[in-house]
Amino acid sequence: MRILFATSEVFPLAKTGGLADVSRGLPEALSLAGHEVYVATPFYRPQVGNVEASADTGCELKLPYGSQDLRVRVYEAGISSQVKYLLLRCDELFDRSGFYGNELGDYQDNAGRFAFFSRAVLELSRRLPGGLPDVMHANDWHTALLPAYIRAAGLPARSVLTIHNLAFQGSFSAEEFALTGLPGEYFSPRGVEFYGRLNFLKGGILLADAVTTVSPTYAREIQTPEHGCGLDAVLRENAHKLTGILNGIDDTTWHPGCDPHIPRRYSARSLPGKTVCRRALLSRHDWPEDAPEMLIGMISRLTPQKGFDLLRSGWARLRQMPLRLIILGQGLPEIEDWLQQAALDAPDFLRVHLTHSEDLAHLIEAGCDAFLMPSRFEPCGLNQMYSQRYGTLPIVHGTGGLKDTVVDAVADPERGTGFVFVEHTVAAMLGAIKSAVGLFAEPKAWKKVVVNAMGKDFSWNAAAAAYEKIYAAT
Repeated sequence: MRILFATSEVFPLAKTGGLADVSRGLPEALSLAGHEVYVATPFYRPQVGNVEASADTGCELKLPYGSQDLRVRVYEAGISSQVKYLLLRCDELFDRSGFYGNELGDYQDNAGRFAFFSRAVLELSRRLPGGLPDVMHANDWHTALLPAYIRAAGLPARSVLTIHNLAFQGSFSAEEFALTGLPGEYFSPRGVEFYGRLNFLKGGILLADAVTTVSPTYAREIQTPEHGCGLDAVLRENAHKLTGILNGIDDTTWHPGCDPHIPRRYSARSLPGKTVCRRALLSRHDWPEDAPEMLIGMISRLTPQKGFDLLRSGWARLRQMPLRLIILGQGLPEIEDWLQQAALDAPDFLRVHLTHSEDLAHLIEAGCDAFLMPSRFEPCGLNQMYSQRYGTLPIVHGTGGLKDTVVDAVADPERGTGFVFVEHTVAAMLGAIKSAVGLFAEPKAWKKVVVNAMGKDFSWNAAAAAYEKIYAAT
C-alpha cells in the first residue's frame, strides 16, 4: 500500500511529546513491512537546526487562506533511507519560536494554521509520485480535518484518524470555520460543529473511515463520561470503527544494549552495566555512588494529568521512605516552583531538572531502579515501556496504556514487570511505592522482575501489523 501519514510533529524534527515518537516509529515499521510511506509535517523554524539535510523537492503548492493565497514549498528531510519525510514550508504560519504557542499561550490563529496544513497535505497527496495514496492517516486534532477534506474533494483515498490524547480536541469559535474552506454543510452536528463551536477532533471521528487510539484500555475508557472529555457519546456512536492499538517503541533508540547516551551498555543476561549507569547517575547529582536507597526516576510533562497532585499530597509520607527521586521535565509554573522548593528543602532526597535533555533522559532510564508514572489518565505512555526495556521497574496507575503494558509483581510474582495501583489516590500510590521498596530489599526477587521486564517485546512490529489490517479493511 501507499500511505501518507500527516502529523504536527515527528522526531527528531519537532517534539513536544509521544506523538513525535509514534510519527517516526510507526511509519518506519510500515516501510519495513513493504509499504510505500510518506510523512507530511510542517516546516517549523526550530526544525532548521535539527535537520541534518533537507532538500528542496521543487514542489510548490498554492492555497487560499482567508482573503489571500499562501505558497507552500515542499522539502524532504534526510533522516531516513526508507520513509520520505516531507516538510511543508509556509513561513507566514509556521516560522515562529514555538510549534503551537509561546510564553503567552497558544497562538490565536492555530485553527487557521492547522486547517491550512491539512489542506496542504491534501494538495500534496495529488502530487506524490505514483498518484494518490491508498490511505491518508491523520493524527490528533491538528490534522483531524484531513478526513473532511478528503470527503469534500470526493477523493477515493481511505482515511484513518488516530487519537493520541482526547483531552486536546482543537475546539475553536464558530467564526474560525470560514478559514477551513470546507463547504458550509460541514458545520453541522454530522460534521465539525460541536455545541456551536468548531471541533477538529469531533469532525475527524465522524468523517474518518476508521478511528484508532493508542491502547486497548484507552479505547474503552474514552467511551465513558469519566474519560471521554465530552466526546464519549460521539465515540460510543462510532464504536464500530474505533480500535485500540498499543504503540510500540523505537528499539534502536531505546535499548540498553546499543544506547550511545549511557556509560555502559548492558542486557538482561549481563546486568553489571546497569550498576555502572546507576553509579554514574548518582555521581552526576553529587550523591554517594553506593547509595543503598532505591533510586526512582520521573520524566514527564509537569501537569495535573501526570499525577503531580498525588506526589504533592503524599510528599511528607514519601520522604519517610528509603529512596531518592530524580525528576526531569517542564510544565506548569506552579508545579515547577513547588518541585524547585522541595528540592531545596530535601537535597538528599530530590533532584529536579526543569529542561529537556535527551542524554539525561536515557541515563535516568538506565540508572534508576524504578520509574514512577502516577498519571490520572494515560492514553498509551512510552516511558513505562522504555523503563521495562532498561530493567527499571515502572510504578504506575492502572489506566490506559499503563494498565496494558505493566504486569503487577505483587498480584502476579511469576510474570510481574512492575507495580500497578488501581485507585488514583495518594494511599494507593504510596502503597505501590512501598511494595517496590520492599521487593528492592530482596535482590534475588527484584532481579527476577527485572529480567521479566527486559524480556517484553514492545517493538513496532505488532502495531504495524494491526494498522495494516485497519488500512486494508477500511
